[in-house]
Amino acid sequence: MSSSDIFLSETIGTAVLLLMGGGVCAAVTFKRSKAHNAGWVAITFGWGFAVLTGAYIAAKSGAHLNPAVTIGLAIKGAVAWSQVPVYLAGEMLGAMIGAVLVWVVYYGQFRAHLTDPEVLADHTSEEGMVDQAAAPKAGPVLGIFSTGPEIRNAVQNLATEIIATTVLVLSILTLGLSDNGKGVGVIGTLLVALVVVGIGLSLGGPTGYAINPVRDLGPRIVHALLPLPNKGGSDWGYAWIPVVGPLIGGALAGGIYQVAFA
Repeated sequence: MSSSDIFLSETIGTAVLLLMGGGVCAAVTFKRSKAHNAGWVAITFGWGFAVLTGAYIAAKSGAHLNPAVTIGLAIKGAVAWSQVPVYLAGEMLGAMIGAVLVWVVYYGQFRAHLTDPEVLADHTSEEGMVDQAAAPKAGPVLGIFSTGPEIRNAVQNLATEIIATTVLVLSILTLGLSDNGKGVGVIGTLLVALVVVGIGLSLGGPTGYAINPVRDLGPRIVHALLPLPNKGGSDWGYAWIPVVGPLIGGALAGGIYQVAFA
């Protein structure tokens, strides 16, 4: 498979992943949405279906959609290290495109939400109630684009992302590779989507389970760049955790596979 094939497949698949995943976060967040306040279960299943859809679309390239998965597969020996930068570039671009598409789909809701006096007042009062030295510099719609911790503790937050990503990537590595040797097969893709739902329900509470560096970083950059009124900060002080944690988790899963299953 050519580098251009890998790049296009991963770009499109990751864009759909972020469109649907960010879309369910937007649907639950906005007051002027039919899914407003649908809750955490809706978000976890929405992300699971997002993974399922993006993975089927990107089957040609093995549907990594996640640098942590790419790193884990490279350590396993299923992907050439020379192809890793191509996968990562497609995944990053796709994540940013998907985040922009969420903004397009919910354009009216973004404008209504970010000019709603009640929303802005609630956000201000919440930040005013906590210690400003530890307060997250996050705006009222940042959660649509990227993750954030419920309790801000760098060690715990990093450990959570490492552990959750290790579970995800190890499950992928042990499901069995498809015929092209670069990803899971058709049934495996469904199982991975269910694993993502399970991780969200069981391990997602502390940090919002990024478990994918580009899922968090790409949309966070888009949040910073989009012309959203009253959008607030992008919480760059936390942004390294959902990048570094999943990368460590992916590498750790690859190492565990080599020791225990190879």
